Amino acid sequence: MKYCTNLLFGLLLLPALLFGQSKKAIKSSDRPPSDRIEKLKQEAVAAVEANKIQAQQINDMLFSFSELGFQEEETFTYLTTILEKEGFTIQKGVAGIPTAWIATWGSGKPVIAVGSDIDCIPKASQKPGVAYKDPIVEGAPGHGEGHNSGQALNIVAVLAVKKLMEREKIPGTLMLWPGVAEEQLATKAFYVRDGYFKNVDACIFTHVASNFGVAWGDNGTTGMISAKFNFEGQAAHAAGAPWRGRSALDAVELMNVGWNYRREHLELTQRSHYVISDGGDQPNVVPSKAAVWYYFRERTYPKIKALFETGKKIAEGAAMMTDTKVTYEILGSAWPVHTNRPIAAAMYENIKKVGLPTWSEEDQLLAKATQRELQSPRTNGLDTKIDSVGLPVSSAPVVMMGGQAMTPLSGGSDDIADISWSVPTVVLGYPSNIPALPGHHWSDAISMATPIAHKGVVAGAKAEAMTLLDMLLKPEIIKDAWAYYTDEQTKGIKYESLISSKEQPAIYLNKKIMTEFKPKLEKFYYDPSKYKTYLEQLGIKYPTLRDDQRAAIAKAAEKEKEMKGK
Repeated sequence: MKYCTNLLFGLLLLPALLFGQSKKAIKSSDRPPSDRIEKLKQEAVAAVEANKIQAQQINDMLFSFSELGFQEEETFTYLTTILEKEGFTIQKGVAGIPTAWIATWGSGKPVIAVGSDIDCIPKASQKPGVAYKDPIVEGAPGHGEGHNSGQALNIVAVLAVKKLMEREKIPGTLMLWPGVAEEQLATKAFYVRDGYFKNVDACIFTHVASNFGVAWGDNGTTGMISAKFNFEGQAAHAAGAPWRGRSALDAVELMNVGWNYRREHLELTQRSHYVISDGGDQPNVVPSKAAVWYYFRERTYPKIKALFETGKKIAEGAAMMTDTKVTYEILGSAWPVHTNRPIAAAMYENIKKVGLPTWSEEDQLLAKATQRELQSPRTNGLDTKIDSVGLPVSSAPVVMMGGQAMTPLSGGSDDIADISWSVPTVVLGYPSNIPALPGHHWSDAISMATPIAHKGVVAGAKAEAMTLLDMLLKPEIIKDAWAYYTDEQTKGIKYESLISSKEQPAIYLNKKIMTEFKPKLEKFYYDPSKYKTYLEQLGIKYPTLRDDQRAAIAKAAEKEKEMKGK
């Protein structure tokens, strides 16, 4: 009876509390009763479930576009059109990036930014639902990271919350934005530098995963500088007068040799890799120009800068040895990621309430077959238990042999880090991919336009919508988030961008590749007016396995049954 009385009181009181507050945040003393907030959260969950077809269509459409970083033109038009129809104000071409945009709706505080990446991976074209290599277009880009799914999740979640905000007159501003060219770590630092997150109170970022999860603190990622070294020499006939030439390619190769010899004497936490992006035109002409593109990764800001300085010295040495000139340009950067504890704690409670999707036999069959095809360390299919909340990695230096103090762990990078050092941020991982795959690989596209991805997107949207309502209606969450940001995260550490005011986004990247493959990919763009799913449009039976894959899975299941019997 007490519960019913409180609920009735909350229903009557909420409009009075919220009416007329559209220009300011809710005060702690004015927030609705907790049972009323929970009811609103369940309404949001129901709204997401009701819009699961929209989530599936957005997911499949972006999968079919398969656009590389800075060339996400179809994705740009498609997503901004959806949001414009839903009443969002769109700012296009932000930070001088043609495919970047910011969509806002609402007014007043808090301002909550919701983002996800949109670009794909080179040479990762793959038919969804097929448990072996089978490209849609041979050699074309594809969503071998799963970035096609995050905006589907965000849009459906935000639209569910928007409707409740309109009805209940809940103050606040929702801001949707895309991670353009994340694979080059080439835009988010520019967003921060140019002030697009200056007035934001908190940020939720979503990224595809194989399980549900959220973390806080230092998660062990590296920060990074992406730089291209351009060498210039002198052309000459490679056979007739080679002594008159000064090979820029020789300089590139000597830089790489020098770096690889130096690598042995770098700290264990560094990660570095390169590709020769320009090696000359033809063998009988001494290359007058050549270029090499490096990623320099480390665990702390000072070490990232020091690693880059080492690279510049080696480049200068290579230029001296070949009597060539060298210049460099920074193409992208990222700090090591640090995410927010209070927001992560609130989000994890919602993740537990949503739970993992119910996987079908077909879902598990596709996952197990794919894992076996890629010789993965695990072959038991999709996860059925939610991850615990991710805890921070210790950033205390470990003293190694020789007295060197080193920060533990190392790994990949993500430029969401620059936003996380500018505003309290969390990253929601949602279960739309298959565990234990290589990453940045065609196999990671197999699930990304199938029921596995669709279910994971809907589950993630439910958790995000609930967390957004918590942040809008419980002002102590954002207050505590900023306290953590000020008193713990940034205490003694000042964010300094790894790019300067003179750097500009490298919007020319991937243009040549997409010019080649876009006409071929256009033939396979998803048409939701004719087909319920992209699988249906491609004529793919779900899941598609070879006979030997089915036999191997059946044999493993029989063996497991026998072991349990013993």
